[in-house]
Amino acid sequence: MNHKYIFTSLTRISDLQEKGFTVKKIPKEQWETGDYVVCKIVNPGSDSLKLELPNGRMRGVIRGESFVGALGERFATLEATGTWRKVEDDLKMSVLTGAGLVGKLTSKSVFLPKMMKVAYSGHAFRQASKQTMESFVEPVAETAFAIPVILFVGTSMSAGKTTSARIVTNMLKQAGYKVVGAKLTGAGRLKDILAVKDAGADVVLDFVDVGLPSSICPRETYKSRLRQLLNRISRAEADVAVIEIGASPLEPYNGDIAINTIRDQIKCTILSASDPYAVYGLMKAFDLVPDIVTGVATNTLAGVSMVEKLCKVRALNLIDPTTQPVLEKILKEALMPIRDLDSGDPE
Repeated sequence: MNHKYIFTSLTRISDLQEKGFTVKKIPKEQWETGDYVVCKIVNPGSDSLKLELPNGRMRGVIRGESFVGALGERFATLEATGTWRKVEDDLKMSVLTGAGLVGKLTSKSVFLPKMMKVAYSGHAFRQASKQTMESFVEPVAETAFAIPVILFVGTSMSAGKTTSARIVTNMLKQAGYKVVGAKLTGAGRLKDILAVKDAGADVVLDFVDVGLPSSICPRETYKSRLRQLLNRISRAEADVAVIEIGASPLEPYNGDIAINTIRDQIKCTILSASDPYAVYGLMKAFDLVPDIVTGVATNTLAGVSMVEKLCKVRALNLIDPTTQPVLEKILKEALMPIRDLDSGDPE
């Protein structure tokens, strides 16, 4: 076991910690998205900032420690944006997500604490080959994607998608379903799919499993990786797939591709929204009519009323236990051909 470095959760698909590697600096012209790199922490930033480990736990850091992360891009509406493509000659970067996604910080919210500053030490190498996330992705057989999907989308990050997915996963497991949880787009973190796993999902997967530090990449690249990810989801042989589209489909994470690819299997769409007007905008942009709107926009009766009046869709605050019977009814109707949600027995 290698204790020289902190291994972030983007390394969870690799064996770098177990089998070792060398560190070699290479010209920036040879860098690519998903490359595994070693960085030294030069400024830990806020005391609250930590790195996410491969098991999902968070670890505090101090100046001078080194970690293994991956080059990538982030474009978050509420927090920060950055990309390795903008790294300057000093090779200084920031930790763009706690999972170890690194790149040049290009903007951040004034409400966000100072981010962790790091210096590039080199790429992870074995013999003459640089190690990338894609290096550790094993191909799986092509399989038709035919699992019924409960889809979770949001008008922005932090709108409540993961909380809603956790509530629905628990309800489905209580009813006897075999559930696979997946996150198809976003910026790499383990915490979201772990939350679904903790709620009872039998298997969880995300885009990191197919070698992407975030789903910001060329569209053809994403289509290929998405196909691999859907093949893995199919292998779970689950009754239902609880699938989250990270961030918003309007952001450059290829969420539109993900939604259109699985559209035929979507049985129920749950939209987490920051406000009623965002619901209206997303519905118009993606020709998507949710079965339920939840999240911040439904925190009060005023929000619920506005959503239902403006958008003509059902609004439910899913963290309110009094909404559970309505949620159960909607899910039962969506999944009726599979199993009775109340009894857990096949129909």
